[in-house]
Amino acid sequence: MTENTPEPQNEFEREPVPTSKLKSWKSFLGMYAGEHAAGTEFVIGPLFLTAGVSAFDLIIGLLIGNFLAVLSWRLLTAEIAVKHRLTLYYQLEQICGKKLVTVYNLANGILFCFLAGAMVTVSATAVGVPFDMQMPKLTDTMPNSVTWVVVVLLVGTVISIIAAKGYDTVSKAANWMAPFIVLAFLVAGIVALGQLNVNSLADFWAIWGEGSEPFPGQIKYTFWHVVLWSWFANAAMHIGMSDLSVLRYAKSATYGWTTAAGMYVGHYMAWIAAALLYVVYLKSPEAQGMLDNGVAPPVAPGPLAYNAIGFFGIVAVVLAGWTTANPTIYRAGLAFQSVLPKTTTFWVTIMAGGLATIAGLFPAFAMKLLDFVALYGFILAPMGAIIVFDHFFGKRLGIGWNGEHNKFNNAVFASWAISAVGFYLLSVWFDIFLSFVTLPAWILCGLLYLIFSNKTTLKKASVHRV
Repeated sequence: MTENTPEPQNEFEREPVPTSKLKSWKSFLGMYAGEHAAGTEFVIGPLFLTAGVSAFDLIIGLLIGNFLAVLSWRLLTAEIAVKHRLTLYYQLEQICGKKLVTVYNLANGILFCFLAGAMVTVSATAVGVPFDMQMPKLTDTMPNSVTWVVVVLLVGTVISIIAAKGYDTVSKAANWMAPFIVLAFLVAGIVALGQLNVNSLADFWAIWGEGSEPFPGQIKYTFWHVVLWSWFANAAMHIGMSDLSVLRYAKSATYGWTTAAGMYVGHYMAWIAAALLYVVYLKSPEAQGMLDNGVAPPVAPGPLAYNAIGFFGIVAVVLAGWTTANPTIYRAGLAFQSVLPKTTTFWVTIMAGGLATIAGLFPAFAMKLLDFVALYGFILAPMGAIIVFDHFFGKRLGIGWNGEHNKFNNAVFASWAISAVGFYLLSVWFDIFLSFVTLPAWILCGLLYLIFSNKTTLKKASVHRV
């Protein structure tokens, strides 16, 4: 080993996490608060406004949707994580077979890289403020300047190195940064309330009122759009079981409740605070001029935070992007490592960070974040149903883990294909909001897995008896 080669780290990619390596609840509290009070919240909050939500739809809808997300983590993901203490990818390999899970892991890792890329984009909008960098618009898809490219590359490099250091480093970074980021969101929201002359709950409610028409190019969000989107914004992590890779380090399944720190500090307080920042901007002459011309004003987190709390806001957006991108790239690295088991986790995570950085060059992933998050959760969630239904029903039906790693589990593939592809086509044909069909697709996938696997098991048993 040369002195420039990183020391190999044991992330227990293909074995249960030993008891000596389990983490305290504080580790998860900080990580979830940091990951979900993040740079993307500066985008998502304003995007709800562009969808014309009402006060009731936003405030009550988010309250319910985030609670359903916490329940999903606690009752499903955490329970299974502490039972087996395996990564999502290795546990799927035991059920699906090596060949099928390789395809899934590649898709999973790439989608996570695209999501992390959106977070790199968010941080870059803050780094670019002092350089008077041109910010991406809601309709932008390609890089708009050389400065943008340089800033994104620098931000992505730093994030990738932190993620490649492993779970301990990712967790420590989140714990260090989380209090600062949470404080920034809170202060920014309070400042925005002052700028909007809000002096009572009625004034606060009136900001959204009965809602409005969506901005050009956006769709109208109702109460159920908000509830289901906020529930399934992290569908890949909870009902999709990706957070098995994180919660396998938990001492108890009760640690699943720590996700509430992310949902109610990040996906509630932070989204609303970010929406308030955008309301302030929408009242500016610049934004009003764009709206009068039928153009949606840009959603650039860096300038929004800077206008509210100055340099403090820039630092907060940069750190917020890091704390979300770090664990996302870490998860992507684990997915790629399962495909390339002879490559160290460090280098596959660097590879994932590189792909995320390239994705971050293209603003479309951040500017269309509501749509992208709904899509990636929808694609990945049904495979989580395989693990959940196998965990709760597989043993009594005599199906599930068989250790035949080189085989292709046709029952799993057929279950995913019928449910995911079928419901996606249904959403396209009938113009149904994708989050509306995420849960039906998840349930159908799990049920089909039990039916197809049971038939295969019975068929094998019949042949054996003959």
